[in-house]
Amino acid sequence: MLLEAAGFLAGLALLLVGADRTIDAAAELALYYGVPAFFIGVTVISIGTSIPEMTTSIYAAVYGAGDLLVGNIVGSETAQITLAIGVVAFIARIEAERRNVLVYGGAMILAMVIMILVLEDGEMIRSEGALMMLAYVAFIHDLYSHEGGGEVTREVAEEQTPPQRAIPWIVAGIALVVVGGYLMVTNGIAIARLLGVPEFLVGLLTGLGTTAPEIAVAGLAARRGEAGISVGSLLGSNITDPVFSLGVGALVADVAVTNSQTVFVSTGYMLAVSLAVLGLMYWQRGIDRRGAVVCVLLYLPSFVLF
Repeated sequence: MLLEAAGFLAGLALLLVGADRTIDAAAELALYYGVPAFFIGVTVISIGTSIPEMTTSIYAAVYGAGDLLVGNIVGSETAQITLAIGVVAFIARIEAERRNVLVYGGAMILAMVIMILVLEDGEMIRSEGALMMLAYVAFIHDLYSHEGGGEVTREVAEEQTPPQRAIPWIVAGIALVVVGGYLMVTNGIAIARLLGVPEFLVGLLTGLGTTAPEIAVAGLAARRGEAGISVGSLLGSNITDPVFSLGVGALVADVAVTNSQTVFVSTGYMLAVSLAVLGLMYWQRGIDRRGAVVCVLLYLPSFVLF
């Protein structure tokens, strides 16, 4: 048991470090070659920030762990819209224009609704996964091209990096992602079976783990008084995961869950708290400390609804 736990944690760490290095180096390399900032935001960053979730989805699909796959997406979504926003807002108020809340929040809600509808029958086949990915690519290009791809890029890529420095980091980052994802998923499945707990619960915990670095980075930025944390940056990954990250897994292998009722309840709660947080953000034109407490409290029930 200790060996599996150590392997799971090591895999999570490798996955997160690898994803972070890959996205930073790729974005900075693109800047070096003069790629427009909005295009980097649309492609490299919007998709790259979900590398941990996509990698988990692929391995979970390969090993037939549909519950872990879906649990990971739900756990990540719920943690980001409640816990992540709550932590950042508790340190420094999040300012948000109502139009941006409607645009990015509406995109996130639409992605979640698509996920819920696809999983309604307890499974997702390859054709559904492919359609979800294609729809996402078209949708996110239109969204970020007009609504802040450049802004999101500036928050991630700090400087231009030449190929001789960027490419080794990209290769190393991808290698860490591959190894880390394998260790995390295989050991996560083993832990669930040893403890006799649902793989869906392990997926929820994994989703929290893959979100933790984003929470830490955003929290540190807020602590330094950096006001450039945009609504698009906070909600971007929540647009990607329900359709693209989930679709990637289904494209590799058909995804099936053992308890459709559990998935329905958890995804329903995910959607409900997302609407609540967005409503609060729209009403207050941001999130203050009192709102932050509400966001954190909304996260807590997510582990008793599976």
